[in-house]
Amino acid sequence: MIQSKEIDGFPFVTYTKETYSTSAMIQKSDEFYKWLDKRRTIRDFSDKPIPKEVIENIIRSASSAPSGAHKQPWTFCVVSDNNIKKQIREAAEIEEYESYHGRMPDEWLNDLKPLQTDWKKEFLETAPYLIIVFKKSYDWKANKKTRVYYANESVGLACGFLLAAIHHAGLGALTHTPSPMNFLQKILHRPENEKPFLLIPVGYPADECWVPKLARKPLEEVAVFY
Repeated sequence: MIQSKEIDGFPFVTYTKETYSTSAMIQKSDEFYKWLDKRRTIRDFSDKPIPKEVIENIIRSASSAPSGAHKQPWTFCVVSDNNIKKQIREAAEIEEYESYHGRMPDEWLNDLKPLQTDWKKEFLETAPYLIIVFKKSYDWKANKKTRVYYANESVGLACGFLLAAIHHAGLGALTHTPSPMNFLQKILHRPENEKPFLLIPVGYPADECWVPKLARKPLEEVAVFY
């Protein structure tokens, strides 16, 4: 039973969480890792429709992420309109062409070769939904500018939750960061306190969907235990 009380005039409730035996914890953590390790970035999307309710639930999951002082400094803009998707693709390809033909140093281009990416971004029109995540540099409350804290970290966490929720729903995604991304703010008419953080096409994989054969770093290369 959830109980409540006030601490210094602020409401608190008891935190309850199901706990597991040691063996169950090991099993569940291993199962979760193996399930999440199957997540891949895809570039070949189907245009098969997705119920809007699925996208709404995915965003609810993303918005459950922790944030500095619980300010939740994010806005998730969901685009399904074909005309807007076309505008976004055209603007993104202009920036991507410049990146692939002068902005990126040779080392970066060489690192991208195993992924076989280029400046063409057809998926921005094919995927049924685009989720554009905006980061708030400050907020408004009662017509007054208010501060946010650790916005980059908070929005990054929300994006991680978002990608996990997309995978959990049986859908594919791609983290797209055309640089610069200011065109997204203009196309979507977002206020000046919101800056584009990540552009994520969401959809079913195409019937023929190829992804690079990659290996993630082993535990000993990404973790240090003291």
